[in-house]
This record gives sequence, structure tokens and C-alpha cells, in this order.
Amino acid sequence: MAGEPQSDCLFCKIAEGEVPATIVRETETTVAFRDINPQAPTHVLVIPRVHYPDAASLAAAAPTVAADILREAGEVAEQEKIDGSGFRIVFNTGAGAGQTVFHAHAHVLGGRGLNWPPG
Repeated sequence: MAGEPQSDCLFCKIAEGEVPATIVRETETTVAFRDINPQAPTHVLVIPRVHYPDAASLAAAAPTVAADILREAGEVAEQEKIDGSGFRIVFNTGAGAGQTVFHAHAHVLGGRGLNWPPG
């Protein structure tokens, strides 16, 4: 059920401390950790502790948690000292957009030039 931890979800397991990750920040509603396949010098994922398959479903069902993710993304950027040079927050939604773990999450990327358009 949406919002409840899923036993087969990697990010739920990270949020519960069952799977190790390099955690950089935690709040009551979010966990931020380094991506294992970084696409930039700084590449941190910010996830909600509650399970929703993607950003759109999270925003519809739990908008305050979606806002928490965005706030924490900014805090991560400041902590990682990329807030002054610029950073990108990305939510991939669906396999066609590159989402590979179906637990809502934001990518915080920075530390290098980020061209536009992406991809």
C-alpha cells in the first residue's frame, strides 16, 4: 500500500537502516545519501521515509513530504557547498525518464557544469 514500507524496495530498506548507504543527512521525513553511481562530483539522493513509487504520486498523496524533499535538497546543496555555484534537482518519473528504483526520490547534482538540455 502506498505510504507503507515495501519489503522489496531498496530505498525503503535504506530508510529503515537495513541496507547500508553513505548517509549525509536525515530528518524525521527524509534520508539523503550518496548515489552509488554518481553522475557529478556531488550526487546525492533525497528520499522520503514513506513509500510512493514516484514524485507525482508522492506530491498528490503527501504534499508536505514532497516539500520536505525539496527543502532537504537545498540543505544538501548548502552542506556540500554547491549552493553558490549552482546545482540541479531532478525527479525521474517512470522507466522512460530513467527511473530505476520505484520509490520517489530527488537527485541533487552539482560540482561541475550541467548543460541544458540534459541527456
